Amino acid sequence: MIEAIITDIEGTTSSISFVHEVLFPYAAEHLPAYLREHRSDEAVRLVLADTAALAALPEDDTEALIAQLLSWIAEDRKVTPLKTLQGLIWEQGYRRGDYRAHVYADAADYLKRWHDAGLPLYVYSSGSVYAQKLFFAHSEAGDLLNLFSGHFDTTTGAKQDSESYRRIAAAIGRPAEKLLFLSDIEAELDAARAAGMQTCWLLRDGSPEGISAANAPHRIAHTFADIRL
Repeated sequence: MIEAIITDIEGTTSSISFVHEVLFPYAAEHLPAYLREHRSDEAVRLVLADTAALAALPEDDTEALIAQLLSWIAEDRKVTPLKTLQGLIWEQGYRRGDYRAHVYADAADYLKRWHDAGLPLYVYSSGSVYAQKLFFAHSEAGDLLNLFSGHFDTTTGAKQDSESYRRIAAAIGRPAEKLLFLSDIEAELDAARAAGMQTCWLLRDGSPEGISAANAPHRIAHTFADIRL
């Protein structure tokens, strides 16, 4: 019996292309001007301090820190200060109406159904909790933020580390075996299963060569409508 569902975002509830073709380029384009304009804001100062510590750069060298953050974007690095900053920049884009977050119609439908049935829903993504909330509050399917009972990001731990999922189970306060984790990344599902969670592998573009429901390492779903609780 599933008592709660934890879902990834990119490739699971939402298209990978939206993140890589809209959000990441938007953050990269606006990052230099945003940092120079907001350098004295508390949230930005903390981001720059953390970036300086991670990259061994002087905290007062704004241009070097900008270059480092842009490099991390290009490398798709899952580092907390970058994810925090991206969330701040994306908020600007959402509020300006520059874009709306893509959510698959089947995901929006079933998230609403599960919520209405009283099933608690959570998000675990490498994007910051702040960015997650902005994403679902400004989706093409409307404001979906109230569907979720909680959010987890890289401050909980790496998504391919089983200890992260143990921490999530403890935070939710339910046995790991009663939790279902949804993702399109096999290594994340492996880590969740190692922590005792049930798993479902979202393969929206079809199964990899040689993989079928009979031999897949995790339950397979091609849309949320395929997920059996």
